[in-house]
Amino acid sequence: MPDEKLWETFFKPEDILPKMGVSRKTKDAADFGSGYGTFTIPAARIVSGTVYAVDIDEEMVESVKDTAKRSGLPNIKALWRDIESEGTGLKDGSMDYVMLFNILHGESLKKILEEAHRVLLPGGMIGVIHWNYDPTTPRGPPMELRLRPEQALNLAESVGFGLRRRLELRPYHYGLVMRK
Repeated sequence: MPDEKLWETFFKPEDILPKMGVSRKTKDAADFGSGYGTFTIPAARIVSGTVYAVDIDEEMVESVKDTAKRSGLPNIKALWRDIESEGTGLKDGSMDYVMLFNILHGESLKKILEEAHRVLLPGGMIGVIHWNYDPTTPRGPPMELRLRPEQALNLAESVGFGLRRRLELRPYHYGLVMRK
C-alpha cells in the first residue's frame, strides 16, 4: 500500500459509493481488502447495518479499528483474514453488498469472487473498482496483473454475477456493479 495520504488522493469515496450502489437500503456490507478503510469508513456512514472490513494485513485491520473508534462508528467490524486461502469467515448469504475495490489483481481472483458470491444474499451486489489498463496511472499493480473491464466482467460472470452498470471513475479507475 502507498502512504495513506497519497492513497486518499486517488478517490472521493463519498461520491463513488452512491454511484456504486451503496445506500441506506444496504444493510450489511463487506469490504474485501479494506486497507486503510478508505471506503469502509464512508460506507459505515451510509449503510443501515454493519460493514465488515476484511484484510490480510494485521496493521491495516488495526488501523481500521482505530479509525472506526475515533470516528464513533460502532457498525464496523474489522477482520484479519487471508481471503484467498481461508475465506472471510462470514456466513453464507449474509451480506447485501461486497466491495471489491482494487483487490482483483492477486493470484486467486476467482476464489475472491466465489467468496463474494457465497457471502451475498440472493440479489445482493458486488462493486468492483480497479485501476484502468493504462501505464500512465501513478500507482496500481503492474500492467500484467491489471484486468481490463471486460476481463473482470467475464470472470465475475463465470461465478454467477450479472452486470448492472459500468462506470468510468476518472482519472485512474473504472467501476462495475453486478448482481448475484
